[in-house]
Amino acid sequence: MENPPDTQSTPAGRRNFLGLVTATTAAAGVGACLWPFLQSLAPRDGAAAHLPVDVDVSALPPGQQIVVTWQGRPVFITHRTPEALSALQDAALTGRLRDGQSQAGQQPPYAANWHRSLDPRYGVVVGICTHLGCVPTYRPLPEGQGEGNWPGGYACPCHGSRFDLAGRVFRGAPAPYNLPVPPYSMPSPTLIRLGENPAGQDFDFASILQL
Repeated sequence: MENPPDTQSTPAGRRNFLGLVTATTAAAGVGACLWPFLQSLAPRDGAAAHLPVDVDVSALPPGQQIVVTWQGRPVFITHRTPEALSALQDAALTGRLRDGQSQAGQQPPYAANWHRSLDPRYGVVVGICTHLGCVPTYRPLPEGQGEGNWPGGYACPCHGSRFDLAGRVFRGAPAPYNLPVPPYSMPSPTLIRLGENPAGQDFDFASILQL
């Protein structure tokens, strides 16, 4: 009797596998905890894993986010609204952040600014909580009342860490550092190239303090 076909090596098998990953990650709460497991199942190509990844954001509406994979990690790319950018510069917000000035080495030098990016409109962060590695959920709208009001951003479903829309962590959260910013460039105003620094810049992602 012939052995059953290896579904992981056939096109149909690969489609089934990708469909399984997509369906699983659609549930935010479950996907947050399962990301490392799902990545361990994904086929890996050492050379391809380190190639730059181009992301066209021309059709990404303000206030929306897309998630792409770079070197096996989820990267959040967000088109921030004018209102969100104004909130990021609010001195009252900065005072509630653990590292509001981005002094810790969690981003390239060219992203060590109030918006932690090349273009203020587009946020680019690795979506892995710096506490224990869960994937935060995107919750861009303000929540809560009074002094505890959260202006929106990212919320970790595992242990409650919260980050603003620049990936900066709030004081009192278990996460010790801001979300990392990967090396990237923008060859055009609407094209983000993950894994490639801008011309004249040299940043090694391995140098970040914590992922």
